[in-house]
Amino acid sequence: MTNPDPARSIDPAPATDLAFSAAECSGVYRAIFERRDMRHFAGGSVAPEVMRRLLTAAHQAPSVGFMQPWRFLRVASGTLRTRLHALVEQERVLTARALGEREEAFMQLKVEGLREAAELWVVALADGREKHIFGRRTLPQMDLASAACAIQNLWLAARAEGLGVGWVSLFDPLAVAALLQMPPGAEPIALLCIGPVQAFYDQPMLQQERWAKRCPLDDLLFEDTWGQPLAHPALDAVSPSRAQLG
Repeated sequence: MTNPDPARSIDPAPATDLAFSAAECSGVYRAIFERRDMRHFAGGSVAPEVMRRLLTAAHQAPSVGFMQPWRFLRVASGTLRTRLHALVEQERVLTARALGEREEAFMQLKVEGLREAAELWVVALADGREKHIFGRRTLPQMDLASAACAIQNLWLAARAEGLGVGWVSLFDPLAVAALLQMPPGAEPIALLCIGPVQAFYDQPMLQQERWAKRCPLDDLLFEDTWGQPLAHPALDAVSPSRAQLG
């Protein structure tokens, strides 16, 4: 069963010279609401021109100080895939042990995209980032935030192309950097499994597996001071229906 399309409940603003059309807006919101972190892939391949479009979308992401800290490394070697999978499995076991009473439930969550997905890409932060001062002097982590925006761009573009993406973060970054011969200062932040899938999950996988559930948006909105509830009723009036957002 397919959930109602949340994007259909959004009433776009009247068209202007700057706004997208209603159909274009619907496509943007649909990609956002139907994006999923995929753990199962259907084999097959990703056409080179499609992969190029996804990477171009990622490279169009905003970055603080226009630093563009992202680097993308394709893992084509089967041997490297196997070694990366071993590193992830090692970390998965350690993470499960750290979870205590939830260890067994966590071990049921498989990470097979590294083997099954058509494409495997490592997203990393570039070396030499300390030279980018604008926007990072007091918030040096903005390079990581910028790279996360690039990953999200790729993820949404992949959903629009009908492809699944799985973001694997269970690994020792130093071990992965050494395996891929990264220079000092470069740091891997994501293993992205990309490829065709049989179907997209109706809900986020961890929500579907009852591991966690999405926080109510209203609980996360403050005004003027931390913890002070938002006092702008119009913001609620234009939001998607609560039933569809879960």
